[in-house]
Amino acid sequence: MSDYTATVTWARDGAVFTDGKYSRTYLISFDGGVSIAGSASPHVVRAPLSKADAADPEELLVAAVSSCHMLFFLDFARRGGFTVDRYQDEAVGVMEKDDRGRTSITKVTLRPAVSWSGEKQPSPEDIDDLNHRAHEACYIANSIRAEVLVEART
Repeated sequence: MSDYTATVTWARDGAVFTDGKYSRTYLISFDGGVSIAGSASPHVVRAPLSKADAADPEELLVAAVSSCHMLFFLDFARRGGFTVDRYQDEAVGVMEKDDRGRTSITKVTLRPAVSWSGEKQPSPEDIDDLNHRAHEACYIANSIRAEVLVEART
């Protein structure tokens, strides 16, 4: 079908390395030319070896689930004749021990708040259906073991 690429680049930059006191910050570059700062989560590796103002893998996973859901939601809303003015999701991922005893993201909760305009306004049932269909179609949610919940906000 398709290949998706990301280049992750880390450099020691003179740190001893073997003492474990090396930076956990890195650069993530995508094929379209966008790059973002990455780091181990400050919850996992304390500053200054990590950076709170960089995206960590856990946040990136939650963002991937959220953005995938949003893109399908917007498409299904458009196809249904609805006009979305704004979509904001304050998604949360929970990391804990899973059923195998491994630390993992076990749950992602999406909390999309959507603003609508136009003559045709969705009913609560329409919104539930849009969220259900978006969740079922989301490639990322279909790719992970974690439970993904959708709690639509008004």
